[in-house]
Amino acid sequence: VQLQASGGGLVQSGGSLRLSCAASGLILSGYAIGWFRQAPGKEREGVSSIMTNDGSTYYSDSVKGRFTISRDISTDTVYLQMNSLKPEDTAVYYCSTAALPGHVTAAQAMGILPRVGVWGPGTLVTVSS
Repeated sequence: VQLQASGGGLVQSGGSLRLSCAASGLILSGYAIGWFRQAPGKEREGVSSIMTNDGSTYYSDSVKGRFTISRDISTDTVYLQMNSLKPEDTAVYYCSTAALPGHVTAAQAMGILPRVGVWGPGTLVTVSS
């Protein structure tokens, strides 16, 4: 599986963007897809994840209520709808995926993907104040 994140850009505070993570290669049931971000000078941060077996999701506290992760099964594309953007959301956003055991939760996947996941090139999101 290869991943390609897209949809980043420059937006004003309070605005919205939708990121896409397109997978080349079929993502079967039992995969986790996660969004991560890294701001300049900061460590990579887990943002959100979705499990393909049951559609369960996870959101970090910093984005909960503002971001929504979803998956289009027909195109193996995962979206991250980002609303009410803040300057502190400025970062390069990456998506990652890996096949994980069925008992792994979406929250647990955020800790596992950095170690075992396939990563694609990131997309830059810049939120101006």
